[in-house]
Amino acid sequence: MNERKFQTPYFVIDEEQLSRDFSMLTDSLDDSWPNYRVGYSFKTNSLPWLVTFLKEKGVMAEVVSDDEYSLASWLGFEDDEIVYNGPVKVRDSFEKVLLAGGIVNMDGRRELCWLEEVAAANPDKLLKIGIRVNFNLEKLCPGQTTMGEAGGRFGFAYENGTFAEVVKRVRNISNVEIAGLHLHSSSKSRSVAVFEAIASMACKLKKEFDLELSYVDLGGGYCGGLPNRPQYPDYFPAVAAILEQEFDCEETTLIVEPGISLLSKASTFVTSVVDVRDIGTERYLITDGSRFNIDPTMIKPSHLFHLDLNPDQPAERSTMEHQCVSGFSCMEVDRLFEYEQGPELMEGDRIIYENVGGYTMSLNPLFIKYFPDVYIRRDGKLLRVRRRWTPKEYVANSMLYGEEEE
Repeated sequence: MNERKFQTPYFVIDEEQLSRDFSMLTDSLDDSWPNYRVGYSFKTNSLPWLVTFLKEKGVMAEVVSDDEYSLASWLGFEDDEIVYNGPVKVRDSFEKVLLAGGIVNMDGRRELCWLEEVAAANPDKLLKIGIRVNFNLEKLCPGQTTMGEAGGRFGFAYENGTFAEVVKRVRNISNVEIAGLHLHSSSKSRSVAVFEAIASMACKLKKEFDLELSYVDLGGGYCGGLPNRPQYPDYFPAVAAILEQEFDCEETTLIVEPGISLLSKASTFVTSVVDVRDIGTERYLITDGSRFNIDPTMIKPSHLFHLDLNPDQPAERSTMEHQCVSGFSCMEVDRLFEYEQGPELMEGDRIIYENVGGYTMSLNPLFIKYFPDVYIRRDGKLLRVRRRWTPKEYVANSMLYGEEEE
């Protein structure tokens, strides 16, 4: 199929690769801890096609806001198919998921108050709650965590006794049971050692607080798509070897919340060179994609990519020592990478970025250009699953001057 007929820029998700990576995930869990549930991370990428594709494979919806909860409901997830995390839950959806028997992991004191109120209003119903634990992962895995010695800001702190206070308060509610622990922690390394430390903490808390848990939620943060980095079959045997010291696989469900590790290898972003210019000693390549499309947090030092050279341009290209690949926006920071010792790029050449499916679509801004097309690749063909935004989509739900809503 000639993909050059499709207007750039656009994202592509390779359906076969996505299926292979999902099978790698479930096969490794089947082999290591067969009592498991997968909660797909909506915040990573909530593209409706993607979410419903994974729903057909039996995932739960891992959501961290009322908006994400509402989207999950809109896309067909029942309340008992929700994993509800994060500090900005809304009382109404908190109560719905809790009463339906979904997974609710408390992340703040106001949720503890809500729990007491819901329990008091439903005295004949046994409620099961999870607690997000904040613990010093940096001490266990020096230099590997995102926040370092400052620590993260989510959950109830173990080291200062807050977690113990919460456990005591929950146990004072006669019709509430502590069903699980949520131990997600962000790391730079995404190493197997990080997840071994998380599993060890689950075991430690079970013993120290005499907890009978129906689930342990590891959260997300796994590697995916990169060579010579851990894959699912590396993580879960190591985690299982630690968990089985304190937990029975038949009685305790392992919950995992993958996002970027599922999508990275399957996702690409296709851009075109629209202009070539020399300014001073610099060769600039202006493209119709932007750094904001694939690196909205401005932290990536480099990108994986490959080229599709314009067949209408000369096939023989000289090698250039340096070319600066830039985006379309008016901001000077919109420079994607420095291309060293590569063929001279020309108008119409395509630069295709790899491993870009996680967070990028969710964080894309409506800055200068609107959301691009999204396609899936199936059987060698591209099928569009989201049309690029136009002014029609942009102004939806907006009021014009003179039409202000009272």
